[in-house]
Amino acid sequence: MEAAKPLPSYLVQRFHGWKATSYAENHAWFRRLSTEGQHPRAMVISCCDSRVHVTSIFGADTGEFFIHRNIANLVPPYEPDGDHHGTSAAVEFAVTSLKVAHVIVMGHSSCGGVKGCLEMCSGRAPALEEKTSFVGRWMDILRPGYEKVKDLPEDRISKALEHQAVLTSLENLMTFPFVREAVENDELTLHGLWHEIGKGGLEAYDPKAGGFVEL
Repeated sequence: MEAAKPLPSYLVQRFHGWKATSYAENHAWFRRLSTEGQHPRAMVISCCDSRVHVTSIFGADTGEFFIHRNIANLVPPYEPDGDHHGTSAAVEFAVTSLKVAHVIVMGHSSCGGVKGCLEMCSGRAPALEEKTSFVGRWMDILRPGYEKVKDLPEDRISKALEHQAVLTSLENLMTFPFVREAVENDELTLHGLWHEIGKGGLEAYDPKAGGFVEL
């Protein structure tokens, strides 16, 4: 595989720094994780965005979260069609094998994927309409959410669609039979969050309030 190259030196240096500090100070814990396997309490579905750092936000330790990241923190509907479904596979493993108690979907401000969906659905991004666009076809998952917020004022629509990305994912999670069964049996709870990057804020979806409320 000639395309693969050696790791950049700054990353090698950071690895050795981690090995000499964090690992060295907690080597017994890492060995326990290795021999006993993982037992995370929660699965977090968040965006690929490099500005969203779930473990830092919640101060999570190694082994505490089962994390899946994708463009715009989306979960597709349940579709057992034999095609590749990375997100669906992660959800299945977390719920049926790891038996997590919580699935958390966390969106965020200034989401590039949501911005792309907004531009695509409003006819301003023809490249994303092409069948060959992986991003465009992935963002099709959020089209129903766009329809719910498309008539809002321009200064409100982006955040509203970011909220819809979370809600759409929560709704789609409930189309998975094993998720619905676990929820109905009180073995699993679903949670929706939205992170404001610049202000360090966090909002949670509250069905009683009918929207997101600041924590």
